[in-house]
Amino acid sequence: MIGVIDTEGECAEWTFPAEANSVRAARHAVRGTLRAWGLDSSVGDVAVLLVSELVTNSLRYASGPIGVRMVRPEAGGTVPTLLVEVSDPLPDPPTERAAEPDDEGGRGLQLVACSARRWGTRRGRSGKTVWFELALTG
Repeated sequence: MIGVIDTEGECAEWTFPAEANSVRAARHAVRGTLRAWGLDSSVGDVAVLLVSELVTNSLRYASGPIGVRMVRPEAGGTVPTLLVEVSDPLPDPPTERAAEPDDEGGRGLQLVACSARRWGTRRGRSGKTVWFELALTG
């Protein structure tokens, strides 16, 4: 995995090939893990949507494996959150842009920025990671 941070808590990681069916596979993996962690009802739809957008971006611009990592930190933080990371071998950070109403793309990072508690990017030794946090409720 590219640019992963060490964290305590439950963690799930996957690596997907740079192929179109990887978006669907990533959605299913995320949904299944959130269900197993009992979080599907609180953040499931948003997490799956954002992972889908970020994996699609990776497929569009990078040619190599795509890593997805989810961390549910141990209790004790001020706001319980779910951390999600999507990594690819392209070192260039993604560019947020304003999509026009008729544009077919360009809304992925806007969705992340509007939906996540926090988000960002970081470079790794061989690529970059786009990460986001979702507040856990209940």
